[in-house]
Amino acid sequence: MRATLYSLSVSPPGHSARMMLERKGVETKVVDLLPGMHPVYLWARGFRRGTVPAVRFDNGRRVETSCAISRALDELVLEQPLFPADPARRAQVEEAERWGDVVLQNLPRQLIRYALANDSELRTWFAREVAHVPLPSVAAALNAPVARLMTRRAGADEAGARSALATLPSALDHVDALIADGTIGGEDPNAADFQIVTSVRNLMDMEDTAPLASGRPCASWAEGMMKGYKHLPSVGAIRALRS
Repeated sequence: MRATLYSLSVSPPGHSARMMLERKGVETKVVDLLPGMHPVYLWARGFRRGTVPAVRFDNGRRVETSCAISRALDELVLEQPLFPADPARRAQVEEAERWGDVVLQNLPRQLIRYALANDSELRTWFAREVAHVPLPSVAAALNAPVARLMTRRAGADEAGARSALATLPSALDHVDALIADGTIGGEDPNAADFQIVTSVRNLMDMEDTAPLASGRPCASWAEGMMKGYKHLPSVGAIRALRS
């Protein structure tokens, strides 16, 4: 089986989908899209939501969102199941996966989108290191309205970013608890592992939030599952929230 994964290079759920495809042994072509323009690209290819991650399997089936991809993979490839067979255990994994998707994933997203809308240096870094466009400082200035639009859509204003920053310690406590009770962090990673680990790793690789994860069980777990994630520099807009 082969698949094409449409994603963004800094998207945690995109990395979740990539890791699940690898786990299932699906030969995958990864297409990293240009941030901000990706909805149009995906709509043109028959995806309804216009969000990443999106997968097109070689049988023509299209699937969007990491949670839908995990279920589709278990339907299409029986080996290396992403969900336990036991109903009670499956319910635990599904709930942890849902929490990782709805709650945890949104915390770094709020911070990054707020920072992109309010920090020209970060937009310049993003244009140079992620989008790889020429004249990154010019692109940063031109992309300011797009960054502000994405911020509004995500509710990532200053109040939202402050709330996300304040919620991070309890969210990381919850990840540590999921590891402690065996829901995630076992020998055979499940859908919740893949959903949650990318957001933890994202927080570890943001200089402004890395100290919150340092020394925790979830940090060593995430380091073991993921290496080489793109490092986000310290951002003035986020530093200001912490002061």
